[in-house]
Amino acid sequence: MNAAAESDASVGLRERVRYLCAACRQVFGMPDYERYLTHAAQRHPGAPVLTRSDFFVQAIERKYGKGGARCC
Repeated sequence: MNAAAESDASVGLRERVRYLCAACRQVFGMPDYERYLTHAAQRHPGAPVLTRSDFFVQAIERKYGKGGARCC
C-alpha cells in the first residue's frame, strides 16, 4: 500500500470514528458541539455562534437549571 492510499484509509477511519462518537453522544443525551456548528451554519447563516465552553454551559443549564426537565 502506498502513502496516499494509507492516508486515504486513515482519513476514512477518522471519519467513521467521528461519526460513531457523535452517534454515542446522541444516544446518551450528551451535547455535541460539532453538530451544533453544522446546524448553526445551515439554519442560521451569519448569526454568531457560541464558543465551545459557552455551548456546554448553556447545555448544562438547559438540562439541570431551573425550569428545565428534571428527573426529581
